[in-house]
Amino acid sequence: MRRTALLAATVALVAGALAWPAQAAPAAFVHPGVTVSSAQLDFARERVNAGAQPWKGAFEQMLASKYAALNRTPAPRATVECGSYSTPDNGCTEERQDALAAYTDALAWYITRDERYAKKAIELMDAWSAVIKDHTNSNAPLQTGWAGSSWPKAAEIIKYTYPGGWANSGRFATMLRTVYLPEVINGSNSNGNWELTMTEAAVGISVFLEDKASYDKAMARFRTRTAAYVYLASDGDLPRTVPGQNLNTRDRIVAYWQGQGTFVTGLTQETCRDLTHTGYGISSISHVAETSRIQGADLYGTDVGERLRQALGFQARYQLGTAVPGWLCGGSLNLGLGPVTEVGHNALHNRLGIAMTNTEALTRQNRPAGTNSLFVAWETLTHGDNPA
Repeated sequence: MRRTALLAATVALVAGALAWPAQAAPAAFVHPGVTVSSAQLDFARERVNAGAQPWKGAFEQMLASKYAALNRTPAPRATVECGSYSTPDNGCTEERQDALAAYTDALAWYITRDERYAKKAIELMDAWSAVIKDHTNSNAPLQTGWAGSSWPKAAEIIKYTYPGGWANSGRFATMLRTVYLPEVINGSNSNGNWELTMTEAAVGISVFLEDKASYDKAMARFRTRTAAYVYLASDGDLPRTVPGQNLNTRDRIVAYWQGQGTFVTGLTQETCRDLTHTGYGISSISHVAETSRIQGADLYGTDVGERLRQALGFQARYQLGTAVPGWLCGGSLNLGLGPVTEVGHNALHNRLGIAMTNTEALTRQNRPAGTNSLFVAWETLTHGDNPA
């Protein structure tokens, strides 16, 4: 009996050594620490104030957007109802855009030190935390992930850098804890961009709430989903899968990968759907990796970084105009990758020195990267060639 227990322990130890390292929450969370750090914000501020490009142009683009308008009126709802492709759209657009506006105002505050922007961010966050109770209909998980990715980025900057105070920050935290986190923490068996965005929201919310258990749970799900979203040749003949999806035959996996039966490094689960949704997934991978790095666990040197690098390069090649071969998605791709390359390019090329020819070309072509009006915003400003 004792020998059996010892053997079982040894097997478990070996299995653990072969598995991904645990992404334990930090002993103390770093703030602001969701996607962008204080050092990165300081760098961006210094570059803008020096009139340097591309940061100055990126900042002017942001400030000219509707999301930075100081006359914006928040439009909160108790119940946000979002069907497929946001039809019906009962509060979906308003919620996403108010959350993006709060983040935009927080960035504007940090760079200008004009407290009108901090107060506007607080107004938007307070309006929603006083009202919202639920998300409903089929797109509720994705909608919660989109808005829930932006809210903590705004909240982190305001709570930890604005000296004017935020009286209702506790109520905002309660909103994240009771309305948003339960909707996103357990993930989704839908397309990978859903779960990656939901996981991004869960990670960011966990940082703001300093919720170590939720952070660990979200990070574990992130590692599993990232491996199942971007294919590497080292995965074997077939892509990895997520437990619970019942993708237990080749035919089921091919169907889930949009009918694509030839798997090559850098292909994603949604490449043959379109590059826009693929861009959502890639963006969330980069955002979570960046948050993890700020919190003390650098994932860029793991399979996460390799999958991110390969996914960016593969998609960028075709977005730049390379002819699509017949074996890939029937010889035709729906383009539109979006403003999603800055974070990964900066982390992998600028910090680690990895050559990323296609990604770099696309990144520079798209500067200044704006917003997709869902959950990605102003990343040339915050992450473009940022050494921090």
